[in-house]
Amino acid sequence: MNSERLAEYDLDAVEHFPSAMAADSEQRWILDYLPLVKRIVNQLSLQASQVLDREDMEQIGLMGLLQGLRRYGIPDERFARFAALRIRGAILDELRRLDWRPRQVRQQAHRIRDALRNLARRLGRVPCDDEAVKALGLTDAQYQAYLHAEAGEAIESLDALLQDGGRDFQHHGASVEASVFNERLLAQALDQLNERERLVLTLYYQHDLNLKEIGLVLEISDARVCQLSKQAIDKARTFLTKRN
Repeated sequence: MNSERLAEYDLDAVEHFPSAMAADSEQRWILDYLPLVKRIVNQLSLQASQVLDREDMEQIGLMGLLQGLRRYGIPDERFARFAALRIRGAILDELRRLDWRPRQVRQQAHRIRDALRNLARRLGRVPCDDEAVKALGLTDAQYQAYLHAEAGEAIESLDALLQDGGRDFQHHGASVEASVFNERLLAQALDQLNERERLVLTLYYQHDLNLKEIGLVLEISDARVCQLSKQAIDKARTFLTKRN
């Protein structure tokens, strides 16, 4: 992306943070990290549904990048992880503000979740996709949409916990310490998972793949990726909640 394309973004809309670098240097760093914004938008498009289009998400992500850059200072080898949390957090905050899952959708999700829990109790195991679809009276497409929404909600909650974990550091301006703290939190959470669950979250958080891409890498269905990701995130979230 060149400087002319960058001018389309409303950088003046970003809350001001004192910058440790000249404007031209700041713009160069923004251009360098724009691919990171695009990768995270690609990940989070799962949650966006019809609320935000990709262009809006990129705009919001860019604002998060610029805020992160101004808080952090001159980027080093740890900046990408710090910036990723800032970018992802900015987009998720906007999705929460817009209430991206309408009340009716949330209520339906709760009914499906309860029905699946009851089915699992009757079977004594987690139901397969065909059993779940039949018991719920849903089409395959409706069941897939439910699984994606559930995975998206779980990802959002884990991201919020990771951001909260380093918030005290960030409030005191110690951006490097916040970045290291968040990396350690995520590493500790990953240690609680089995190998398959750990791989799903590693591909998502450390390799910036979305759920569909993870399915292609692991050669499993989208539905199975959603199930694994939610299962992994629930375990990680439980660990982080107890820790905090």
